[in-house]
Amino acid sequence: MTVDPGELPLKGLALPGGSSLLRGLAKLGVTTVADLLTYLPRRYEDRREITPIAELVGGTSATISARVTDLRVEKTWRRGVQRTIATLVDDSGAVDAVWYGRRFIERRLTVGTTIVATGRVKAMGWTRQLEAPEFSPVGGGDQVSAGRIVPIYRLTRGVTALSLRRAVRALLDQFGAELVDPMPQSVQARNDLMPLAQAIEALHWPEEFDLRDAALRRLAFDELLAVQIALVHRSRRRAGDGAFRISPTSKDLIAIESAILGGLGGAKVTTKTPWTGDQRRAIDEILADLATGAPMLRLLQGDVGTGKTAVAFVAAAATARAGHQSALLAPTELLARQHAATAKRLLAPLGIEVALVLGGAPVAERRAARTAAADGKAALVIGTHALFAEGTQFASLGLVIVDEQHRFGVEERAKLLSKASREPHLLLMTATPIPRTIAQLLYADVASSELRELPSGRQPIRTAIRTSADLERVWAFVDEEAAAGRQTFVVVPRITDAEGDGEPEQGTAFDEELDAAGATGVEAQAQLLRERLPHRRIGVVHGQQRATERTEAMQAFVAGETDVLVGTTVIEVGVDVRAASVMVILEAERFGLATLHQLRGRVGRGGDKGWCILVSDSDDEVAAARLQAIESTRDGFLLAEQDIALRGEGSVLGTSQSGLPPLRIATLARADDRALALVARSEAEQLLNRRGDATGEASLLVQSYARGWPIGRATGAALTESAPV
Repeated sequence: MTVDPGELPLKGLALPGGSSLLRGLAKLGVTTVADLLTYLPRRYEDRREITPIAELVGGTSATISARVTDLRVEKTWRRGVQRTIATLVDDSGAVDAVWYGRRFIERRLTVGTTIVATGRVKAMGWTRQLEAPEFSPVGGGDQVSAGRIVPIYRLTRGVTALSLRRAVRALLDQFGAELVDPMPQSVQARNDLMPLAQAIEALHWPEEFDLRDAALRRLAFDELLAVQIALVHRSRRRAGDGAFRISPTSKDLIAIESAILGGLGGAKVTTKTPWTGDQRRAIDEILADLATGAPMLRLLQGDVGTGKTAVAFVAAAATARAGHQSALLAPTELLARQHAATAKRLLAPLGIEVALVLGGAPVAERRAARTAAADGKAALVIGTHALFAEGTQFASLGLVIVDEQHRFGVEERAKLLSKASREPHLLLMTATPIPRTIAQLLYADVASSELRELPSGRQPIRTAIRTSADLERVWAFVDEEAAAGRQTFVVVPRITDAEGDGEPEQGTAFDEELDAAGATGVEAQAQLLRERLPHRRIGVVHGQQRATERTEAMQAFVAGETDVLVGTTVIEVGVDVRAASVMVILEAERFGLATLHQLRGRVGRGGDKGWCILVSDSDDEVAAARLQAIESTRDGFLLAEQDIALRGEGSVLGTSQSGLPPLRIATLARADDRALALVARSEAEQLLNRRGDATGEASLLVQSYARGWPIGRATGAALTESAPV
């Protein structure tokens, strides 16, 4: 008999820890046997070696075997918090073990007993201290926390390290031999993969670290196979004849490009176009896709300031000339308004009407825009999430353009695509370049166009790293720029100024590696600048303002009514202010490379020389490497590769952009896992070719993955969206 843990709830099982443990596990999203068996340890501790107390080293973790010679409870300066101190002695010396706020420790320890204790060693002058060590009596029969390689899990209230280990052990003892392994034996044999039951055992209780590595390789392969199944399925689903054929005549194309380039300040199109080489190539690739009957799926990666939007408008205008509509989805109202204003200016000579659909717009304005979309009067409909709403309909939707596509989930994109009577063409745009090593694996089914060249008139932006000691000179430079009619962005990491009480701006790339306490706030920084530059006009913009306030602040800055705009990364995406020449980023170490590069691209867009000044006092080595990388190169594609080397693919560069199942174990920053992904691609092709075979192995695998076994429910759910079973 085999057991599918994805269908077996924890509730009702007799687990050590009882209902209290189940409630705590539920907070962690662990409610089934599969959830618990695939709950990954954060790290492992080797507790097989006993360290003499005299040899304890501060800053390390160690296991000792010692006798309890003293036990006392003391009050601390923190109200209601006490500490328990046990003096532990072995043949080499003595050390104090200290626990804060854990009243049960006193009941579990007895003077005179010998225990095995593992914890972090803290140096206290000439002495050492064990911080909150785990312990068990020598000979007490603890099979899960002592004398072996021990898993260390993420915990929450109601879930202790010991109770969680005991629960996992109980499940493995009860079901380990009966766990269903959905992967065909032939796939396992070809790729030298550990059987699943053995892998789950070694994931939690490895006898040696090489067995843990083999277990992780097996589970990483399951994840990567799920991703590749979704990719192959998505590719096959979109293949075939189903979209509108959009093929403008040469005369139409010249008119379209002349209007757009003319609006951008370029010359009329003749035999030699003033597009950059990359833009010309991307336009040709997109138009070739639109001319086929197969729905286009293309990713337009444009480095900051390379002219993605103009390329997208060519596609929208071509769609309009073919009698169909385009929808442009933007992540913020600010960016949607900017796109609409630009589109109206560029497309007006072509007689193309543009509608703007915003949830925060007045009712009459929103109703008029939706009417224009529904009756086909508007050939280009631009909006935010309001485009998904039931009230927004289209007469003949032929092309969907998604700007900053990684900010939208699969379901959101699907809602917009479903508003078309036929499968629409899909153009995904991003100004956050995806490293080629990642794109080859996660976007194997997506055609890609890259924009690297800057249009004529754009000067390279100079980047400099400074410390807070240089701020007086920085503000003097900002003052000089304002006197010359140029403007400055000042970006800070927090909305409020607090000792860890405020919140980073929602949706930013705030760096989780660094403590947020003490970060500079928008309002406080704006006030400092008003005092330092009393003769300059200082504005403020951040995510906690009402939409109207943000819009007014940005419009004032665009109109030149504000000299300096202090804000969070709400200004990051797509904001185009021609007179902005300086970007000052305070506490720059708190931002990721992608965000720093995006912010830098907000200045120097009007022909004036641009400056990006990164202010940081951090001595963190990784942060310093990040700032040096941004200072030394302006190539966003190269920076994306460097970001991978520094931080791994992360949420920006990983599967979140692709709309594919998330990765928990595999990391595409690792060459071994990239090689494994290529193998998984080949296996996915073969498995989906056999979906209708007599054995049903492929279907059983996909169904098991969809239930989250053994890849986790989040990955399984994403697989179901991408490749329905």
